[in-house]
Amino acid sequence: MTDTTITPEGDHEPQVSTRKPTRRGGGDPATRGRTTIADGVVEKIAGLAARDVVGVHAMGGGLARTFGAVRDRVPGGGKSVSRGVKAEVGEVQTALDLEIVVDYGVSIADVARAVRENVIAAVERMTSLEVVEVNIAVSDVKLPEEEEEEQEPRIQ
Repeated sequence: MTDTTITPEGDHEPQVSTRKPTRRGGGDPATRGRTTIADGVVEKIAGLAARDVVGVHAMGGGLARTFGAVRDRVPGGGKSVSRGVKAEVGEVQTALDLEIVVDYGVSIADVARAVRENVIAAVERMTSLEVVEVNIAVSDVKLPEEEEEEQEPRIQ
């Protein structure tokens, strides 16, 4: 960098500046820290993505759904979107186990394939983690004549 200094006599003398240009940070901003993603975050993303698939009636096994129904009725309990989902999250990869209930009459193989595709796409898009496997366990089939698990509340 060259600066020009004007002397009192009016002469112009070129001077070489010894200042170094100010440089903020070092390199790519993506390398200036670490991002960690909790297992629960990946479980929620996967749970929502799995529920979006036609043919998935519910998530989780019988016991998990029973406890979930009780929790849903407790004020402030809310629905657990991660019910039926277990994630193991590393620094760059994740593996998922899902337990689903399918509607009667649908192709279980097609539903499982669609769930796997939807979950992988959602998790990889939102977290940039590589999904190395999605294991799906079908724990039940919802028959058309079965009553819904949620009954009318006894009090209003």
